[in-house]
Amino acid sequence: MERINRILKHPQFEYHVKANQAAEADRRFCCHNMGHFLDVARIGMIINLEEGLDIPKDWIYASALLHDTGRHIQYEKGIPHEISSGEIAPEILKDCGFDDKETDVIVDAIINHRNGTVKEEQTLRGLLYRADKASRACFACEVEAECNWKGDKKNLSIKY
Repeated sequence: MERINRILKHPQFEYHVKANQAAEADRRFCCHNMGHFLDVARIGMIINLEEGLDIPKDWIYASALLHDTGRHIQYEKGIPHEISSGEIAPEILKDCGFDDKETDVIVDAIINHRNGTVKEEQTLRGLLYRADKASRACFACEVEAECNWKGDKKNLSIKY
């Protein structure tokens, strides 16, 4: 987990986490913060084990930590956050010891984490999609009734 701990201390990662926090200071719905990132990583690890995918742990954690880093850019400039997060990630990954192949796989997962066509894939991008969606505790949310997620997307029971 050495490379993952480098991500946590990377100045660009820290900047984007703080920018997300500031942009969502008054947000009533799910936030894109460290709690969410770690929920996605840990659910991703459960999926990885249950489905026997054998995806490296540091790929799961790296993609989960970085997948929503550009959320504040979506609020500020209207650029979809999967795109802005995919643009932020390569520099951080390379600085933290990920090689070009690993970076390509992780960035592809980040860019596709909202793409429903990858949902069933037994790949990092399919895993990240499923873990991200499963991370929301709609069943315990005080504003669930006001949320714009469609009823079938809401997590009204615990799966992982």
